[in-house]
Amino acid sequence: MSVSFECATESVLAPERLFDLARDITAHTDSMSGFRETAVDGVHSGLIGLNEDVTWRAWHFGLPLRMTSRITAMSSPRSFTDEQTRGPFRYFTHEHVFRPHGEGTLMIDRVSFAAPLGLLGRVVERLVLANYMRKLIEQRNAFLQKIVR
Repeated sequence: MSVSFECATESVLAPERLFDLARDITAHTDSMSGFRETAVDGVHSGLIGLNEDVTWRAWHFGLPLRMTSRITAMSSPRSFTDEQTRGPFRYFTHEHVFRPHGEGTLMIDRVSFAAPLGLLGRVVERLVLANYMRKLIEQRNAFLQKIVR
């Protein structure tokens, strides 16, 4: 089993600007500071690009976690996809899409993941992780909006 969800966020930024901001390692770290998330390997700052990796260390549910992600697809400034190559999930994929919308951009995040641990993992996916991950994405997107204002 797996979990998939989509978040849509309207922004006043042009697609090109929001595309770059969403790939900015420092902006991501700042948006997740409440979870002590830091880049510990791979790209540490600036913009991450196609076929580049970043390893994050963060605290979630009171536990230190590490996750390495790679940018596996990119079509500037329309979309990019990051996928877990090592970490706590059986798999984790996050597609970022940027569409012109009025005077700004509609940013769409499509997330799919599966927890480890068989049946227990499926229960945790549905009851805990799905909402938790959606809230993390929404928090990150709200942070990106504040940078603009």
